[in-house]
Amino acid sequence: MTSEDVTAFSGRVVLAATPIGNTEDASARLVRLLEEADIVAAEDTRRLYDLARRLDVHVSGRVVAYHDHNERGKADPLLDEVESGATVLVVSDAGMPTINDPGLAIVRRAIERGLPVTCAPGPSAVLDALALSGLPTDRFCYEGFVPRKHADRVKKLRMLSGEMRTIVLYETPHRIEETMRDLAEVFGENRLMALARELTKDFEEVRRGSIGDILEGVVNDPPRGEIVLVIAGASEQEAVQAAGGAVLSVEELAEKALSIARKEGMRIKDAITQVVSEHPLPDGSLVSRKDVYACVLSMKE
Repeated sequence: MTSEDVTAFSGRVVLAATPIGNTEDASARLVRLLEEADIVAAEDTRRLYDLARRLDVHVSGRVVAYHDHNERGKADPLLDEVESGATVLVVSDAGMPTINDPGLAIVRRAIERGLPVTCAPGPSAVLDALALSGLPTDRFCYEGFVPRKHADRVKKLRMLSGEMRTIVLYETPHRIEETMRDLAEVFGENRLMALARELTKDFEEVRRGSIGDILEGVVNDPPRGEIVLVIAGASEQEAVQAAGGAVLSVEELAEKALSIARKEGMRIKDAITQVVSEHPLPDGSLVSRKDVYACVLSMKE
């Protein structure tokens, strides 16, 4: 074992991503961790052993169940083992622990106790769907599963209707039609989106189009398997509407900047900077000062 390997196994928590469908996505590092970790904390021990069998790996360490219902109570006992020099490997059924899966409790307690915690990254349904959607990836937000009840779901979607980043959601096959109808009602049928299902598996499919298009497809050809929804962020106009008109338009910002410049004897560029900074968009970004300045010039003409 190299010095690098020794360091990797000297008393620490390792969060390891497992395949979300295709076993071939398992990394060499995951295989080594499964073979050599002192303790493997698994969301479902049966699925862990099934994965090990498919990978032809012998899990030599002690295996413990670590799931939503016991993760808080199990965190400190596992960290006591880390403190004694053990490597504790945390794995969920699929994907990265803590991302809609157990793991957050042990990470928080490890940080509080000053114990090492690291990741063995890998497959992620969130990132896979985002990359395949064809929608902007430079800024996005992940919101997990939408609420089950209609009223709660609509409330959640209304909160997101002015979000200008690309939105990623999870949904189940038996609720997808209801959720798509709520999306059409709250976001409008013209907003672009993608529906990805069974990612990395034999029946992987990505449906792209408007919310109205995807809704029609869901009704006529209900998707099966695990579903990820990727929805385009709101336009500036949609964000303003979602905020109830509280966000000022470029024209309104220009008028306000002109008024301040005249009243306080400021340079117009300084007035624009002040006004723009005082009136951010719903996502926290700022309107382009160049656009406001161009609007001021057109008003003067």
